[in-house]
Amino acid sequence: MARKLQVLGSTKRELTSELLFKEVFLAHYPPGVSLEQVRRTDANPANNPEILRALDDTAQVFSALADQALDQALELDGSDASIHRLSRALTAEQRDRLYERMHGGERLLLLFVAHAAVYIGKAIVKNHGGQWLVRNPLWETRVLLSSRAGRAELCPFSWLLRALSDPPKGVTASSATTLADRYRTLVEVPCLTAAEWPVIAPKDRKLPRLGRVRYDLLYQHLKTHLPELTDFGEDFPSPERFAEMAFQSLTFTVVGEGRALLLCGAGKGGVHLIWMSNQGFSKSVFVEADAVPEPFVRTFNKETEAGAVECVRLTFSKNGEAKEFESLWWGP
Repeated sequence: MARKLQVLGSTKRELTSELLFKEVFLAHYPPGVSLEQVRRTDANPANNPEILRALDDTAQVFSALADQALDQALELDGSDASIHRLSRALTAEQRDRLYERMHGGERLLLLFVAHAAVYIGKAIVKNHGGQWLVRNPLWETRVLLSSRAGRAELCPFSWLLRALSDPPKGVTASSATTLADRYRTLVEVPCLTAAEWPVIAPKDRKLPRLGRVRYDLLYQHLKTHLPELTDFGEDFPSPERFAEMAFQSLTFTVVGEGRALLLCGAGKGGVHLIWMSNQGFSKSVFVEADAVPEPFVRTFNKETEAGAVECVRLTFSKNGEAKEFESLWWGP
C-alpha cells in the first residue's frame, strides 16, 4: 500500500513527485519567472570559479551531514557506489521524517534534496567528466554528460523527486524505479567500458536451463554452474521483487568473450533480460511479450566501423507476431 503524507493540515494525499514539488519547493523559485525559463537560463554564464567551488562545498556538506539526517552510515565518498547506497536509504519512512522535521525555518526535506541533487551532480562530474550547467535555484542545476550514447542534460533533482514520491498506482514499492536505477541507466551504462571487465568464465561455458525459478534456487544454480560469479551485486532484484517477476524458466548465455552472463526468462507480461558481470548485477531490460512461445536468445557478430562486435538477439512473440530485440553484448 502506498504511503500517505500529511500535508497542509489534516488532508492526507498520495505523494506524487508533482505534489512534492508543489508543497516543498515551488515557493522558493524566483517570482515572475516560468519554470521553463529557470531550467534553461545559465546562472553562471561567466563560468565563475567561485560558483563552481560553491557546488563542491555543497556536495561536501551533504557528504558530512546525510548520515545524521538519515540516522545511518552511508559512506558518501563521491563514488558511483555511494549513489546506490543513498538510493537504498531513500525510503518512504525516511521521506516522511525529513518532511516533518524543521531546520532553520525550512523543512529538512528541502535542504536534504537540494544538497543531495548537487552531490549526485558532483559524482557525475568527478567520475564521468560531466559539465556543470548551473541554475537558480541551485537544486535545478544540471550536468551535461557526453558518452558513447551521445550528449544529454541530466537533472538529479528530478530523479530525487521521483525516488521520494509514492509509486504509481498498481506498482509496488519493491518494483518502483529508484534513484539507483536512473543513475545506472543514464550515467553508468552510457559511460560503461565493458571491454575492461574481467573474464568470469570460458566463453564456451554452457549453463543448463533453470526450469523451476526461485531466488534461492537461482543462487544454488549459479553456484554450481558458474562458481566464478561470487556475488549477485547490491542492485540485483531483491527476493521479493524477483518473486514478483514470476519467471516461468531462465536460460543463461555467457557473452563478451566470457565477461558477462545474460539471464533470460519469460515472466509476468513479458521477457526479462538481466546482465551480470564479475561485480554482479549490471543492468536489466524488460520486453513486453506473449507468454508463449518461450523466448530465445542467441549471440552473433555484427560488423561496425571498428570491426566485428558481439551482439545478442532475443526472439519472442507479441500479439502472436514474431519479434526480435537486439543489443550489444553488454546491453543497450
